Amino acid sequence: MKDIEAKTRPWRQDRRLREHVHDPYTTRRKLSEPTVCPDCGAVFHKGRWTWGEAPQNAEQERCQACHRIADNYPAGYLSLRGAFVFDHKDEILGLARNTEKLENGEHPLHRIMNIDVGDDEIEITTTDIHLPRRIGEALAHAFEGELDYHYEDEAYRIRIDWVREA
Repeated sequence: MKDIEAKTRPWRQDRRLREHVHDPYTTRRKLSEPTVCPDCGAVFHKGRWTWGEAPQNAEQERCQACHRIADNYPAGYLSLRGAFVFDHKDEILGLARNTEKLENGEHPLHRIMNIDVGDDEIEITTTDIHLPRRIGEALAHAFEGELDYHYEDEAYRIRIDWVREA
């Protein structure tokens, strides 16, 4: 009788629990409104960070993006490799900056932290996981190439590789 009941139950008894994704830069408490970031001037209003004029009576607290930049702790890494990258470096970096500008207008916490041009690769680091994905997709759309995503388990971090040889 027990075996029949166990096979006909509509729910799973061995349900998988999803691990918590840990982001050390998430605000642990609700910020008072309005709050302004003293570093970049972003304003926390109506539950989100936006660009705008800060009222005189605004609280001051550093936003997550400025905190990440100060600590040099990126959430996104975008590696660009291949002969094509260095032949078209100015166009590629211009596309990356323009994509950041579009994204940052809507989401002030999405920023490029650093662009490191090495001998065989260019690495772009960002303050969030969405901007490198968007830049990578823009590069793949504009110049083709191979795009590869690596999300890290239990961490708010992404590594993206874009490669084009010729």
